[in-house]
Amino acid sequence: MSIDGYYFNMTTFKSQITINDPGRSALVAMSGGVDSTVAAMLARRDGFDCAGAMMKLHGFGHDGEEDARRAAERLGIPFHVIDLSEDFAAFVIGRFIKAYREGRTPNPCVDCNKNIKFGKFPEKAREFGMDVVVTGHYARIDRGADGRFLLKKGADRVKDQSYVLYGLTQEQLAKVLFPLGGLSKQEVRDLALTAGFENADKRESQDICFVPGGDYAGFITDYTGETLPKGRFIDENGNDLGENRGLACYTIGQRRGLGLAMPHPVYVLDIKPQDNTVVVGGSELLYTKTLRAADINLIAADKLENPIRARVKIRYRQPEQPATVRQIGEDALLIEFDEPQRAITKGQAAVVYDGDIVIGGGTII
Repeated sequence: MSIDGYYFNMTTFKSQITINDPGRSALVAMSGGVDSTVAAMLARRDGFDCAGAMMKLHGFGHDGEEDARRAAERLGIPFHVIDLSEDFAAFVIGRFIKAYREGRTPNPCVDCNKNIKFGKFPEKAREFGMDVVVTGHYARIDRGADGRFLLKKGADRVKDQSYVLYGLTQEQLAKVLFPLGGLSKQEVRDLALTAGFENADKRESQDICFVPGGDYAGFITDYTGETLPKGRFIDENGNDLGENRGLACYTIGQRRGLGLAMPHPVYVLDIKPQDNTVVVGGSELLYTKTLRAADINLIAADKLENPIRARVKIRYRQPEQPATVRQIGEDALLIEFDEPQRAITKGQAAVVYDGDIVIGGGTII
């Protein structure tokens, strides 16, 4: 196959795109990175009439617009810039700040995927007359025997992004394609390099996109113009240990940066917004076997009628752990792990897996 004179062999791998209908059209979310570039390339290869689009989400850091535009030009597809900054401020940044103020540690990527990348962006695709959206996520979509859409882990276990995609609905999964789901990151880079794309070796950011330095408390102060109210450190018995710098400076399980002179190591055990206190104690107090999750989304089923045995992940980089999962009410899960888990954190996602399949998940409360 040739794209603007660049030749590459497409026979040694499988794309996640299984629909090969040249009449279909796709709006590709392009960030300027190698993943979205190769996703666009594969969508074109599989017969989709493509256009690329960059989402303008915020004004923090480098947004990659020129890289995305050059990649689209090389692919010979139209390129658009879509301003979603107001929606991003409301649905992502606003929730991020609110969570920290309430003593929770949020996962803004979950909110962004649910509300922006697979919420507002597909709305724009429909306005352009496009049938589906394409992104460079490392995840797979399949169909069950009953026709239900299933979300599965990406083939590259290191890059798998199914954890932050658990909030997608059946309607959203029906209108999205993940061409990279069956590929490794190295295969993606090799495809880009062979095709002559300049971003083949582009470095990835590991930070939250709107907090590129990782200073969450500083970001909240700068963004809101408000100084974080200071509070007190206390131990598990309520004894006062000194002043804290504000709730947004801390997360469950944190040891470094507390500024406490203690005879033994202490860790953040709990964050209490009602009286602006941070509870600290020994590491043995961080372990618990149960959690509750609310604001749930189930993908593989409409409802869990009975308890199920599954594996559950409570943070992005943690391997999932065996547990029993029960649905308690319309919008809550009760999860009991086989073994106590360290630093279960309010605000993070608990995602339930059956092998490669994402059953669903919710926000830890």
